[in-house]
Amino acid sequence: MAAKDGDGWTECAQGHRHWGRHGASGLLLVHHDECGVPYVLMQKRSWWSHHGGTWGLLGGARDSHEDAVTSALREAMEEATLGAEGLRVQGVYVDDHGGWTFDTVIAEAAELLAAAPASRESADLRWLALPEITERRLHPGFAATWGEVKSVLKPEIIVLDVANIVGARAEHGWWHDRAAAATRLLDDVAGLRLEHPILAQWFPRVIAVVEGAAKGVPAVPGIDVVAAAGSGDDTIVEVVRTARPWERVVVVTADRALRERVAQLGAETVGPKWLLSQLH
Repeated sequence: MAAKDGDGWTECAQGHRHWGRHGASGLLLVHHDECGVPYVLMQKRSWWSHHGGTWGLLGGARDSHEDAVTSALREAMEEATLGAEGLRVQGVYVDDHGGWTFDTVIAEAAELLAAAPASRESADLRWLALPEITERRLHPGFAATWGEVKSVLKPEIIVLDVANIVGARAEHGWWHDRAAAATRLLDDVAGLRLEHPILAQWFPRVIAVVEGAAKGVPAVPGIDVVAAAGSGDDTIVEVVRTARPWERVVVVTADRALRERVAQLGAETVGPKWLLSQLH
């Protein structure tokens, strides 16, 4: 296990030749402007490299000790001196060729970060608005997956109606200590890898709204806990209302009236069963 032990060519089960003995990963940085238009940081590959002259993502071979996120961030630093500050990883899309994978790490950038080539691998780096991307000559691997990847560029927020979910969980005696029941639920959710229909790894922002006797629950790493001053439903509606227009918001609740209220604001809803089925 050593740095750069992933460098080298290999062949996948489909008979294609790929760079990266342990697979490869790339960083897809996306920034939404004030109108919600997504911009993606794209790299033009140097003429001498594999598929030289095409546009794709900052990235390269993954070392044996790295996960996809670590590898993609390292490559971005090496190729464009981009650090992880101001970035929020949203998920990982896996393109599996059979024995070899390319992992696209999707991360939201708070601004259009300054980026310039920092190695011989890059001929140019540019932020391109979504419609501009297909106007370029694209790297074949990027082009093959872009249709699906572009559908998951929006930041995603999961809002938990904790009181409703705890009730649906129906642990024995939960009503005697609602704070403890809420704490157990949040601890379980914090350690959960949520399922996504497209992404192999999904890292949505999770906001848990607690109310009544559960308002004193301790902070949980990875979850934003919001204590309702009054009605939990009203607080959830306000959380949804403050989301940016381009963000996808999913509220987890079985409360019919609440589902109708947040739907009017453009949010989606799922029942507690969706979450609880993943906890087992």
